[in-house]
Amino acid sequence: MGSTFGHLFRITTFGESHGGGVGVVIDGCPPRVEISEADIQVELDRRRPGQSKIVTPRKEDDRCEILSGVMDGKTLGTPIALLVRNKDARSQDYDEMAVKYRPSHADATYDAKYGIRNWRGGGRSSARETIGRVAAGAIAKKILHQVAGVEIIGYVKRIKDLEAVIDPDSVTMDQVESNIVRCPDGECAERMIELIEQTGRSGDSIGGVVECVARSVPKGLGDPVFDKLEADLAKAVMSLPASKGFEIGSGFAGTLLTGFEHNDEFYIDDQGNVRTVTNRSGGIQGGIANGENIILRVAFKPTATIRKEQRTVTNEGEETLLAAKGRHDPCVLPRAVPMVESMVALVLCDHLLRHHGQCELL
Repeated sequence: MGSTFGHLFRITTFGESHGGGVGVVIDGCPPRVEISEADIQVELDRRRPGQSKIVTPRKEDDRCEILSGVMDGKTLGTPIALLVRNKDARSQDYDEMAVKYRPSHADATYDAKYGIRNWRGGGRSSARETIGRVAAGAIAKKILHQVAGVEIIGYVKRIKDLEAVIDPDSVTMDQVESNIVRCPDGECAERMIELIEQTGRSGDSIGGVVECVARSVPKGLGDPVFDKLEADLAKAVMSLPASKGFEIGSGFAGTLLTGFEHNDEFYIDDQGNVRTVTNRSGGIQGGIANGENIILRVAFKPTATIRKEQRTVTNEGEETLLAAKGRHDPCVLPRAVPMVESMVALVLCDHLLRHHGQCELL
């Protein structure tokens, strides 16, 4: 239960942080999509640990293996199984956490639900589970670009109280990947990196906001009433580890405006298309894409596992103290960027297939 996502483009992730490996099974991928392990590896390299001085130093190459569903570089239309083997797990770092609950982590709640938990690296609650999502997202991105020219770009908008100035309509992937924090605002990025390093040295952690834009999304994607496009996007990104908030378009800031100030007025462009003058709706109206850029933001809390000593309890109900060991991100935001992009891609790809199936013959 809870490890499967999507309707027509459907994924099931599997594996634990310190098990033999992690991966995903993708069902519903159309046939004849050109895909290779190298295509998927590009996205996994953006997510992997050990890629810079501001992320966890765990050394994993995260090499992708395609086990099924692809032949001669093209999808077969059958289930695609992707596997990444774990290489650098250090389970001994978690011995103390076998009995002590990490504050604000999933330890106590997993015990409450299942009566058992994988305490080595957090098991399924570890961010390592997202490897399957990012691998599947690479295929979803390929389909979206091939069919509709959709481009999805995520970036770090804010770290703690440092907020970047970024134009989502013009930001490029090269700008995002130009620094290790994945913030296109170079001046702000340097201050973010310094703050993350300083926080990590103190044994603490910080959070922030990832913004994501999807361009050239076809009009009409999304379904009323319960399958509104923004509702599915919210569920998707809020299923990511450490996510705590979601906004689309004007978000909470829109509550400070009147209806006249907030409404996106219509006009006809030079090609005769219906467009909006502004985009406070974030590219979605009535739960359906309107052809404008979809712009959303995801808030991520500070990493729960920190080296500072904190009060906690054991699984036997005894009060104690814990200063967690192990290798952890002092800030999840730089590695969360490809995760957000992937979840957005999975939702849009699923809705694209649903839309074609429902509306192609009309």
